[in-house]
Amino acid sequence: MLESLPAIVAAAVSAGAAAGLKDTATQVVADAYRKLKTMIAHRYPAVDLAPVEERPASLPRRAVLAEELEDAGVLDDAELFSAAQELIAIVRAHEASVGAAVSVDLERIQADALRIGQIESTGTGVRVVDGTIDGAIEIVNVRAGRQDPPDPPAARR
Repeated sequence: MLESLPAIVAAAVSAGAAAGLKDTATQVVADAYRKLKTMIAHRYPAVDLAPVEERPASLPRRAVLAEELEDAGVLDDAELFSAAQELIAIVRAHEASVGAAVSVDLERIQADALRIGQIESTGTGVRVVDGTIDGAIEIVNVRAGRQDPPDPPAARR
C-alpha cells in the first residue's frame, strides 16, 4: 500500500518541523515549511500541527496528524500535495539528516508490481536506487530507527 496524501503531508510537516529545530536550517527550508503551514492553517483550521511540531520524530503524533488531515478533507487537495512534495524535496536537498526519515525510498526501479505495508521508521528503512526486479517487490513489516512507544507504559500495581 502506498502512503496516502494525508500521510505524505504529515511526513512533510514532520520533516519541516525537524529541520526548523536545527540551527543550520536554511531560509529556503523555512520558507517552504511556512508555505505549507499557512496553507493548512487557512484551508483546514481545525487541524492542529503543534503536537508534530513539538516532537517531529514521533510516529504516533504523525499518524494522528494524518488522520486529522484526512478527516478535514485533504484527499483532493492537489495544491497541498504539491507543497508537501516540494517541502520534502527541499528538506532532502538542504537538510540531509532530517530528510533521511523517509521510511521507504525507491528511485528508478522496475518491477511487475509493488506492495508496501506496515512501515515504522524514523529513518530510511528501505532504499533502492536503479533496481530492476523480476516479478513483484514486497516491502512489509519494516522497523527502522528509534521508535516512540505508542502510549506511556501503564504503572504496575
